[in-house]
Amino acid sequence: MLIRYKKNYEKIAMGLLSFMPSEKELKRLQQTIKLYEEDENWQLYLYKEEDIIGAIGVKIKGNVAELRHITVNPSFRSQGKGKAMVLELKKLLGDHIQLIPTENTADFFEKCDATSDNTNE
Repeated sequence: MLIRYKKNYEKIAMGLLSFMPSEKELKRLQQTIKLYEEDENWQLYLYKEEDIIGAIGVKIKGNVAELRHITVNPSFRSQGKGKAMVLELKKLLGDHIQLIPTENTADFFEKCDATSDNTNE
């Protein structure tokens, strides 16, 4: 299930976001977390099963949510967790907000979208 990011999840969120190629640098990672904490248009969600194993973040502008970050703990990859996060986020956003990828998330997003009816990813 997706849970909204809170400050007390900062270390977990930073650890997960650091798996994204664009967030390898500590200073960049800190700036990203600050955006999610301070800008209401930037929304970060953590994916929790027994533990928190993934993160997905969007920047909302009007009726469009830009998928800025999506990451899954390497131990849980290739199990459909990323796709599950995308589908759950789409439900959370509702029909009135369109989820679109950025250049950094496009390949993964298109893979999820193409297989959204097929759970055997």
